Amino acid sequence: MTLLRILMTGLLWASVTLSSAALATPSLDPSPRARIETHIFAPMALGDPLSDDGVYELLNSGGAHAGYVFETGPMAALPGFSGAPINMLVVLDLEGRFLDVQLLDHNEPIFVSGLGNAPFHAFMEQYRGHSISDSLVVGTPYGDGGAGSGLVYLDGVTKATASVRIAHESILAAALQVARERMGGIAAGPPAFPNPDIDEDLDWQALVDQGLITHHVVTNAEVQTLFEGTTWEDDDPEALDDPDAPYLDLWIADLGPRSIARAALDPDTLEELDAFTQISGFDEPILVVETARHGLVSDDFVRNTAPDLLSAAQAGFPIALRDADIFVELNRKAPIALQDGVAMILRTDRRLGFDPASPWTLSLSAAREHGMFQPEIGTVALEVTHQTPERFFSRPGQIEKLSPFQEALRSRQSDLNILAVGLILLLPVLLLGQSKLAGLTGFTPLRLGVLAAVIGFVGWWGQGQLSIVTPLAVLQSGLAGGSLAFLLYDPFSLLVWSAAILGFVLWGRGLFCGWLCPFGAMQEFMNHIGRFLRLPKIEPSRIWDQRLKSLKYVALAGLVAVTIFAPQHMDKAAEIEPFKTAITTFFIREWYYVAYAALWLILSMFVFKGFCRYLCPLGAFMALGGLLRLRRWIPRRDDCGSPCQLCRVKCSYGAIKQSGEIQYNECFQCLDCVSIHDDETRCVPLVLEAKKRRKASPRRVTGHPNEVPAE
Repeated sequence: MTLLRILMTGLLWASVTLSSAALATPSLDPSPRARIETHIFAPMALGDPLSDDGVYELLNSGGAHAGYVFETGPMAALPGFSGAPINMLVVLDLEGRFLDVQLLDHNEPIFVSGLGNAPFHAFMEQYRGHSISDSLVVGTPYGDGGAGSGLVYLDGVTKATASVRIAHESILAAALQVARERMGGIAAGPPAFPNPDIDEDLDWQALVDQGLITHHVVTNAEVQTLFEGTTWEDDDPEALDDPDAPYLDLWIADLGPRSIARAALDPDTLEELDAFTQISGFDEPILVVETARHGLVSDDFVRNTAPDLLSAAQAGFPIALRDADIFVELNRKAPIALQDGVAMILRTDRRLGFDPASPWTLSLSAAREHGMFQPEIGTVALEVTHQTPERFFSRPGQIEKLSPFQEALRSRQSDLNILAVGLILLLPVLLLGQSKLAGLTGFTPLRLGVLAAVIGFVGWWGQGQLSIVTPLAVLQSGLAGGSLAFLLYDPFSLLVWSAAILGFVLWGRGLFCGWLCPFGAMQEFMNHIGRFLRLPKIEPSRIWDQRLKSLKYVALAGLVAVTIFAPQHMDKAAEIEPFKTAITTFFIREWYYVAYAALWLILSMFVFKGFCRYLCPLGAFMALGGLLRLRRWIPRRDDCGSPCQLCRVKCSYGAIKQSGEIQYNECFQCLDCVSIHDDETRCVPLVLEAKKRRKASPRRVTGHPNEVPAE
């Protein structure tokens, strides 16, 4: 498996090289406000712009700031396979949760005129409800996919995994940029969570003694001190009349650990809390009880919303609190005074930055009014810090986020291993044992078996059909000063490209065009079917054959011109290749695309691999790449071409000149001429040489010793 490691190492090296060599991709200009507004639906509305790169406020039905709206193109313009970025509209709430992701603009060939946009839209719908703090993965999940790891698996789009990964990385890059600039404190990894294996026998007194429940009292006098010297200094007669009475008598406990929850709540409330935590696995429930005059919420409070008098912070960043909408009854062992107080269970999402095992501060707003008509409101903050011991929580090992290329490698690991093993078996045989291979009695069935595997596994299953779109996208990215990182999102095709480029040096275009191209293999099968059905074989004359072969270079030049001067039409121009229809979508497309691909396959029953020889722009590109060839790998004799013309006549590709010289730029490595060269019954020079040997050898005869042998 050493060669397998070499191939995989080569892929990783390519990823590092391309990533380091890639230039920054120019960003797109933000869309006009009018266009963005059409994608924001009631009760939400688009607010004011917040930056020059197209970030807007998201407003709720009351006109309050509720989140952010932005495009990925202006901030994370990763180029797709067309060379152009995929632009999406992202809507985040203030807690970093995706409210919506919509596709705006793209030019990905597989979606534009292949699968259609519906699968792309469906993929983006999966983001709704997830947080930017989640470890979002496209493809096979790695690590622990449970609640402890926080890893979320998004289904990709079959046949378009590379485009989907590029879109995913664009969404995350833009969203995290907005979060860093405007939502400090959003967590980037899995938080600590209650350890279900910890089960301590606790009661209310144990909660108090061990500091598992925080008790904090603020007197009227202490609040009065905070208002001294202000307009509201004399606006609380009760505080002035009874300064020692409690203004705030607050109890706080984290109910995430079940041992604490069981000791603090009565059985019915505990059962309701258990049901809540099963549904909301990432929410940390917080118990707050207040028995003095402050209270916990105002008269205008609506259940299941954020408490209007309470707020929280940790490490300098705000913590989002929300009512869990659970009717609370305390454990019967709790003090009677608490039983008569106001109790609430609040919830906060651990994925949004809250660490339940670290200190955090609850802040209560104490308000006073001054004046009878349109009174002035003054507030001070009463703060209390709480921390639950680390022993009740688990901290999962942080899953190191794989790069997009590593994620793609992992999700295609089995396919890559099979492909690598196939290449490891095929390439050395073609390099070191091609004569023996071509001389096998069963060579044709063996070759057809390899081509069948190429169609089924490399093509339809692995989606490894190379296309001229890839080098054209490289050209477009280079002209735009963009990144080549899009090549890394499809490691399966990248491995096929690596083999094809290696083939340039060793064989020219022949390795890919003759052995690794799924559509070329389909044409070869169709030709065999034509011979089996005894259909007439059409073979242009030598002159016309050479003229027709120049068409593929014209097609390539035309596509290059479109890429440079009209890149917006490149996806349509690239439809000159029938690969997307026959291989990528398995003929499930509009009828005219299917008819075009079928035409070339049917034509192959009469003209041997007509598309490959005469019109394929990728074949022209491969032929130019074949100029890197360092050796003449097809054996020749002095008699080849003069007088022997057998190999030239038998070459179905017309890749042998009358002089016997091989046209390597047109050779598809079928090995037919190699099999003739070493066959003493077919190679004319070998047949003639054998006849000469037989004539020259003396015959053994019986008779008189002086008798001259008959001729």
